[in-house]
Amino acid sequence: MILARLDNEVFFKKAFTDRIVFKAFVRDIVGIEVDPVKIETEKGFQPKLGNIAFKYDIFAEDTQKRVIIEIQKVEYDHNFDRFLHYHLQAITEQQRSAEDYSVEKTVYTIVVMTAPYKINAKTKELYKDEVLVSNLNPKNLKGLERKIFNHELIYLNPNYKGTDTPQNYRDWLDLIYESIHNAENPQINIDNEGVRRATEIVSYENISPEEWEQAKIEASKRKVIRLEREEERYEAKIEIAKNLLKSSLSNQEIANYTGFTVEQIEELRNDHRKE
Repeated sequence: MILARLDNEVFFKKAFTDRIVFKAFVRDIVGIEVDPVKIETEKGFQPKLGNIAFKYDIFAEDTQKRVIIEIQKVEYDHNFDRFLHYHLQAITEQQRSAEDYSVEKTVYTIVVMTAPYKINAKTKELYKDEVLVSNLNPKNLKGLERKIFNHELIYLNPNYKGTDTPQNYRDWLDLIYESIHNAENPQINIDNEGVRRATEIVSYENISPEEWEQAKIEASKRKVIRLEREEERYEAKIEIAKNLLKSSLSNQEIANYTGFTVEQIEELRNDHRKE
């Protein structure tokens, strides 16, 4: 059995829009049983909220339990703020038809990161957590949480394997990681019904020629986006370095801060003198 890579959007959606896989995944990650009316991809709200046109990779709603589940898969732009916006939009969107401020449907957003985290731009820290869970519940001055809201925003990143990660998370984290890094001999728990079903869906023999073609197109698009973002980051670093040249910092200090070499900083300094 050889698995198609789950960091490709075509295969990720093929697996996780399957009802058996979706329900098992939500049960293991969120801890609830759901029976969605339908499972949608590229879900957006019209008219849109605010100035950002949000689209959810996978969106499903269980009307009986008033639960909304979103699944986002990302391999670039590890921006926690971005997914907070997605999460909050699914909550606030319910106000369109509400007569008061009550939010009757609980929202769970699961973000699957398929690449290592980058240094956080705000805190300058590098997070190495396999699972991160955030909720909106307030705490009193004694630190006791009051369970007023049940909404949860969950980040999964299989690149940081933890020894104490519970099995319900481990099964899915291993599936995603192994499909990317060990596709020909994946070490996964096929005793988990959902994981076993997912492996069947994305096994090479079950991928159609049309899906392979779509996957190649998707991979090419993502490569272009990554290159564009790398170019944007490079240009931003250049601007930072140019601003630092106006200070009393040495070339070595500026190099340490920006990641450029001392020689590159000296070249920028020479260009700056000519301007």
